[in-house]
Amino acid sequence: MKNNEVFSFAASPEQLGVPSSAILNFLKRIDREQICMHGFLMLRQGRIASEGYWAPYTEDSMHRMYSVSKSFVSLAVGLMIDEGKLRLDEKVARYFEDLIPEDLHPYLAESTVRDLLMMSTPHSSTSYTRTDANFAKTFFLKKPSHPPGTLFSYDTAATVILNTIVERISGVPFLEYMRDRLLNPVGFTKEAWCIRTPEDTSWGGSGVICKLKDMAKLAYVCLNKGSWNGAQLISEDYICEATSKQIDNSLAGQYGYGYQIWIEQDSGFSFRGMGSQLALCYPQRELLFACISDTQGQADGEAAIRAAFREEIWAQIEDSPLPEDTEAYAKLQNYIGNLQILPQRGERSSSYAQKIHGQWYILHNNPMGISRMRFMFNGDEGVWEYENASGAHRLAFGVGKNVDGPFPQNNYFGKQIGVIPGSCYQCLASAAWVEEHKLNMLVYITDNYLGRFTASFAFEDNLISVHMLKTAEWFLDEYQGFAAGVQLGEEQHTL
Repeated sequence: MKNNEVFSFAASPEQLGVPSSAILNFLKRIDREQICMHGFLMLRQGRIASEGYWAPYTEDSMHRMYSVSKSFVSLAVGLMIDEGKLRLDEKVARYFEDLIPEDLHPYLAESTVRDLLMMSTPHSSTSYTRTDANFAKTFFLKKPSHPPGTLFSYDTAATVILNTIVERISGVPFLEYMRDRLLNPVGFTKEAWCIRTPEDTSWGGSGVICKLKDMAKLAYVCLNKGSWNGAQLISEDYICEATSKQIDNSLAGQYGYGYQIWIEQDSGFSFRGMGSQLALCYPQRELLFACISDTQGQADGEAAIRAAFREEIWAQIEDSPLPEDTEAYAKLQNYIGNLQILPQRGERSSSYAQKIHGQWYILHNNPMGISRMRFMFNGDEGVWEYENASGAHRLAFGVGKNVDGPFPQNNYFGKQIGVIPGSCYQCLASAAWVEEHKLNMLVYITDNYLGRFTASFAFEDNLISVHMLKTAEWFLDEYQGFAAGVQLGEEQHTL
């Protein structure tokens, strides 16, 4: 392969043994099942077979990677090991003399870098919560349940400890430490950053924000045993260990775990993040499939993506070039050009729209703390007005389409956990009539934090029934539960 071909586009997927029709069927299935994917990229033999984004996302969109960040931290640790600044068998407690208690439990005292890399800490769950003032400190204060290095238990605090070690040794954020050594050589976005912990270190377990192609490039380095364009950026030995089974996790229905990297079937490995941030790598087939998404709140959303990939694409790939299929390729390109996040499904109109337009409803006591609400309709757009514990709010939404705008809460975290900047998250909001008397709303938070809020509003005579659900980490708590209310008289319809 010529050096300048790495991450360049092939003339067609068929050149790389991938049918255009297979990718098209995959994309149609994703939309048919209304899986909220934001972007995808498929790489074969070092070249891009296909890439696309669901509007409003584009190839330049910065996106939260959630636990894919863990795999980035693993690479930072690998670079430190290459430089002789860190060892796999080192006890992690030695780097935290300012945080450990005098009576540190022996299981914690014996925990090594390798133990944490392969998610075999002595804890049975992540030690910190959103209210803790120092995430790293909780790792050493929580009572352990079993010896380290023995059992797999997914523990995001392990990654926080690892990236904090990198930052304490290097004196800079772990992404900055990686910049000249790994990120710049592969063309990683310079504006990439990481949400901070309450103690003001990088939140390496969940907080990296970068582009889809950035994630794919680092996954490709791993697929290529640490090299890029012929340059060995990180040692082959470390990458081979990191991407191979170091510990069993079959009780969780998995194929094994390496160093902050998951093991896949068919001799593969993957980066994985909440909401279906994925980089699926298969070295034997020189294949990489990466996507960014928000499937939170969708039952088995990641499983649905995997099933679509395996059944529509994987099964159709050949090891040699295929005959060109210009018709299928043209259809694929046209479909990619029209991808967009799908709104709430249902009817765009109902006789109830005019009946409830502008009518205030007083709600009885409810878990959301909403005291009153009303709906205003104007063609294919609307506004939901309501009052809750934080005041009066307005959310613009589309009827049968998405409307981009701010979600009306300003009490959520920003660039640092525990710090509330007082700004609103961006969102896509839509609604549709799922029954003549019932309006459903679907809101995707599309900011540095991703999440989903759904609501169902049922109207009968002068009564309203409400059901709200949220799927989001550490926010949207005000939008979960049931409520009932009654319509006010016309003379009281002022805010």
